[in-house]
Amino acid sequence: MWLKKLLTVFFAFTIAAGGVLCAGPADAITVGEEEALSREFLAMIAQQLDLIRDPPVVDYVNRVGKRILAHVPPQPFSYRFYVVDEPVYNAFASPAGHIFINSGLLEALDHEEELAGILAHEIAHVTARHISDRIERSKKISAATLAGMVGAALIGPAAGAAMGQALAVGSMAAGQSMALAYSRQDELQADQLGLQYLDSAGYSAIGLLAALQKIRSKQWFGDVPTYLMTHPASEDRMGLIDTWLENHDTTSRDVDEFSFRKMQVRLVALHGDIVGARQQYERRLKETPESPLVQYGYGLLMARTGHRDEAIDHLKKAVAKRPFDSDFLTDLGRVYYQSGRYEQALEILQNAENLPPFDPERAYYLSQARMQTGELERAAWTLENLVAERPDYTPAYYALGEVYNRMGKPAAAHYYLGLHYRQKGDYKNAVFHLNRARESGQDEEIQKKARELLGELKAKVQKADG
Repeated sequence: MWLKKLLTVFFAFTIAAGGVLCAGPADAITVGEEEALSREFLAMIAQQLDLIRDPPVVDYVNRVGKRILAHVPPQPFSYRFYVVDEPVYNAFASPAGHIFINSGLLEALDHEEELAGILAHEIAHVTARHISDRIERSKKISAATLAGMVGAALIGPAAGAAMGQALAVGSMAAGQSMALAYSRQDELQADQLGLQYLDSAGYSAIGLLAALQKIRSKQWFGDVPTYLMTHPASEDRMGLIDTWLENHDTTSRDVDEFSFRKMQVRLVALHGDIVGARQQYERRLKETPESPLVQYGYGLLMARTGHRDEAIDHLKKAVAKRPFDSDFLTDLGRVYYQSGRYEQALEILQNAENLPPFDPERAYYLSQARMQTGELERAAWTLENLVAERPDYTPAYYALGEVYNRMGKPAAAHYYLGLHYRQKGDYKNAVFHLNRARESGQDEEIQKKARELLGELKAKVQKADG
């Protein structure tokens, strides 16, 4: 556990500072090269940090981010927003427009405009090419030095007194990374740009100021948030925002605070500490039992801990208060399905099928309910729609393999199982199933697609074996 925390701190520093391994001068870093570098970054993130993949949480953060991006000059990158499952206060940008916010900071915010403020600031670091500038500076620290720091943390003695040695290594890594941290000038420029983006998108700068004040307040209790280390000059930044507010509107427009609070409810109930979440929701149930969000949150928590009948009872109370809330209906249908009550799941999920926004979880459980009740054609149609809308939703490919197998279509079944294993990075199993699809003698289009994928995957298998 301590090693994971150490690595999290190290990589948060290096990512926020742009401390990446890169050869060549800054003027050689093209947009294409930065995108290639970002793929390496994301691979490192996947290995070192836990990302929350809950669609209603991640999609909400992306909606806020994209609202801001709609008022940013044309960009060479396709921006994406991620939630890191870490309690510490931090947010950071990687090369090529990948923006990360930690669950601890996301949970601590009080309003959508505060989230918007944090995201606008990180977007501005990317648009101002501060990340690229940090990449140039990273050549001042040799690849061997950085590799040695990480290697010492990974390979060094792993218990007891050795923890101190590893933390010393971590401090050295942090110190080196701090040399690459955003400068005061970078921070102020990112705030100036971010404030313009917020104003154009209909968000007040009060949100960014309030977020910074929350982060700054953590230091009063002896805890220096990672955000303050990687984003310096907090006092200057707050002064700049105060000056901005004297001359600009302090009211956010068209903000859906209910959706913001619902996102936080999911974050706490499904991804937070179970004991703390239970205490919080039991207290809130006593104080405000009429609140649909309290009933929803407690229902989610009960489902998470295996108390599905109790979960259904509370989720039904939430739905009674807001009968057209797609998340409430989706989760009630999901818990019905997980309880083996397929007909009830099907009824609930069909009622929610066309409610916005699109939810891959809802489509997935609807397809499963249709499959369990014998509606195989409809199940396949639902899943095909799902992968067209959200090609990164891995469980849908396995489900398609299963439903096509039941329908007596082995070529399609093996093809989608191949796609499932490719998504998971299990290339040997992917090749096995794609070969079966190619050799099936059925469905020429499926066979053609399988052949095309096999060439790509066999090279990856050889590389992995090599």
